[in-house]
Amino acid sequence: MKKYTIENSLIKLVTIDYGATIHQLIKKDRNGNDVNVVISFKELENYKHNSNYLGASVGRFAGRIRKEGFKLNGKQYDLYTKNDAHLHGGKEGFSFKTWEMESITEGENPSIKYSYFSKDMEEGYPGNLKVYVTYTLIKNELTILFEGESDQDTVLNLTNHNYYNLNGKGSILDHELQINAKNILDTDENAIPTGKYKAVENTYYDFREKRKINSDYEFKGIDDTYVLDEKEPLAKIYSEESGIEMIVASNQPGVVVYTPETMDESKISNKPLERYPSICFETEKFSDSPNHDNFPSTELKKGEHYTNETTLTFNLK
Repeated sequence: MKKYTIENSLIKLVTIDYGATIHQLIKKDRNGNDVNVVISFKELENYKHNSNYLGASVGRFAGRIRKEGFKLNGKQYDLYTKNDAHLHGGKEGFSFKTWEMESITEGENPSIKYSYFSKDMEEGYPGNLKVYVTYTLIKNELTILFEGESDQDTVLNLTNHNYYNLNGKGSILDHELQINAKNILDTDENAIPTGKYKAVENTYYDFREKRKINSDYEFKGIDDTYVLDEKEPLAKIYSEESGIEMIVASNQPGVVVYTPETMDESKISNKPLERYPSICFETEKFSDSPNHDNFPSTELKKGEHYTNETTLTFNLK
């Protein structure tokens, strides 16, 4: 497991080749102190097969697919399932693979690029697939660019699985959050989308107007896909304590927002952690989309080029 670092005058990014994972993302707070705004393991070995997918690149299919698998071009594809669902690419998804470090650049706009080659029928998916993720720092922005090409028609849905806390510790309940979405996906008891949308109005899922996460409604945690409105950015989150604001923009139609109630602090470098210590913004297309014609398609045709680009902009207030 190898660690690679890029930085400019405003942001420091530490990555590892296992899972093409973001290990640390360091930004200065309003007092000039370094804050690691993502939850990180103390020991790199803890990233191996971790159930939280901490900071990892997720694929071949981020999110869930129903236990029956999917059909593509009239052919049935069966997938590994656990708890009646196929999750984040299967038993040995991209998060649990060692990616190749393709290139690293320094200077004003430093970047690092990783690649992974997924063989035909790996985890049940068709096509020999080459995927890339490039992390680039431009001033106060981190851009995460996923790309992919296959030699057969396949399905592809990649994302990054950072857990954010703009104080670097404690809880995110006092963070201010705004999400430009009036609907979330309706799901069944196995968190598989039904194909319908649910309005966020008059629920604690409603962050169309900026508010503290624990204000207005009793917060019960989120693990849901927001159907994004067309206006950008898709989300903003801000901590009054640190003065750090993060703005999330993406070319994807959805974002899975996930707020675990607890995390195993014994393995984490961010301390102390409190109830609801982090929030994820998994920019992607929708779970189980191969089984829903009304969802944005995740089909990647032979020879086509897949892109998922997300930009995180950090400001001080």
